Amino acid sequence: MRPAGNCASSWWNWGMSEFPTQRLDEFIADGSVLLGRGDVISKDDIEAHPGPYPIYSSSAHNNGKFGEYGKFMFDEELITWSVDGGGYFFYRPKHKYSVTNVCGYMRLRGEKLHPKFVYYSLVNQHRYLTFDYTSKAHPSVIKKQYWLPTIAREQQQKIAAILTCVDTSIEKTEALIAKYQQIKAGLMHDLFTRGVTADGKLRPPREQAPELYQETPIGWIPKEWEVAELKSEIGIAHGFAFSGEYFSDTPPGEVLLTPGNFHRDGGLYFTVENTKYFQGPIPPATVLPNGEMVTVMTDLSPQTLILGRFAIVETPFFLLHNQRIGRVMLKRKDRWDWSYLCYALNDERVRRKIIVEATGTTVRHTSPLRILGNRVARPHLEEQRRSIEVIRSIERRLVEEQASLLKSKQEKLGLMTDLLTGQVRVKGS
Repeated sequence: MRPAGNCASSWWNWGMSEFPTQRLDEFIADGSVLLGRGDVISKDDIEAHPGPYPIYSSSAHNNGKFGEYGKFMFDEELITWSVDGGGYFFYRPKHKYSVTNVCGYMRLRGEKLHPKFVYYSLVNQHRYLTFDYTSKAHPSVIKKQYWLPTIAREQQQKIAAILTCVDTSIEKTEALIAKYQQIKAGLMHDLFTRGVTADGKLRPPREQAPELYQETPIGWIPKEWEVAELKSEIGIAHGFAFSGEYFSDTPPGEVLLTPGNFHRDGGLYFTVENTKYFQGPIPPATVLPNGEMVTVMTDLSPQTLILGRFAIVETPFFLLHNQRIGRVMLKRKDRWDWSYLCYALNDERVRRKIIVEATGTTVRHTSPLRILGNRVARPHLEEQRRSIEVIRSIERRLVEEQASLLKSKQEKLGLMTDLLTGQVRVKGS
């Protein structure tokens, strides 16, 4: 639980810091810090003045970037933060950019404060403060909430250099994950259009070896493959219409699978925010044991883009599914590898057709009949299994790098607290 308001500042100033500290408004009073707000930049402004210079706004995502502009407000090193978006801080190295009116900026004057050290100090404290749409991070508010250590600039610089090195390592891991995700996306496309031969290699593309391919109603596919109608391969059954009076956002209860548990990039995930519990009598047919395949029949909103997403249940607990979720049943087990079929059903060509044919405007809905009207390419079973091994090899690398990233971020949080409060001293400090 985060302490609120001045409680967090008191915790920082008196509870843990071994460094002498001073409240942010005292630095403002002596001229070391200047706080300001950005300007209103409308869509008309952006269209009238196109250009390459970034605009930063209140979002905590994508480094706070809102768009690009032909004008710029700053060409200097600053710290910015999201006024309306939770008060997140960003370090802005010297470049040409603008900030909107829902974004604040902090300019440091003189040699008392090192910009990167100040940035990390503010980020570390922000973990214990809560700003929202009723308690916004206005300059008049944050200047009374944050404290900065009054230590020598040389010490600040050393601490900032250590944390910058950690951030660089994290960024490299994030870039590697993004690279593997791109490789996986390209590989998936190749596997579902070219396939893997017995020697473990992708077939040459059709442009290089047209004799290896055949034209079908769903496009060009290898000659060894068949086009399968889903209605002949699988069945889909709606879940049970549970009574809303038994739903809860907290345990106890059985976990109810909802569209909110489907990740846009595939698979199921469960967090405190998206898990629902059912506390009433359970119809037996609604229980989903491990290994079942499910699909989204009703989307959450037009923005979520998970309608028609398929996933295999892989959880340590059993799930219940309601009428928004369809349960997939395989009719011919000798024709499909279960995992390969799931990937094939999530192919963009299939999903686009499901979305286009969906009913509803605010919330889109599909049906078993609409889904089963699709067709997919079906390689021989052995080739399906070879393809799955290729996919799993890249997914293992992704899991390893994602675990490494999580560990690095957790270690960074502890290191920030140790270094920025003086509990662990860097050499020479």
